[in-house]
Amino acid sequence: MDNQETIFVEVAYALPEEQVLLGLDVPEGTTAEQAVKLSGILERFPNIDLAKNKIGIFGKVTKPDTVLREKDRVEIYRPLIADPKESRRRRAEKKETRTA
Repeated sequence: MDNQETIFVEVAYALPEEQVLLGLDVPEGTTAEQAVKLSGILERFPNIDLAKNKIGIFGKVTKPDTVLREKDRVEIYRPLIADPKESRRRRAEKKETRTA
């Protein structure tokens, strides 16, 4: 890298059976989406679709064009398979029928 300052960031992705955390040096000014692409994780997990999967930094959903800072961890989130509100409602109904 031509005397350009770099920063260290991490890219994380987790499946139920496998978690991956990749560290890499990227040029200052790199966005979250660029870091994901530079990390090589998209080749390793072809099921990741940046048009569908949300990304975040340290647990907070962020826009793909967010510029990263030193030691940021970019996380790629899997789509929810169930609506959390619906799941809670079903659990509450089950609990009510057991106590009734």
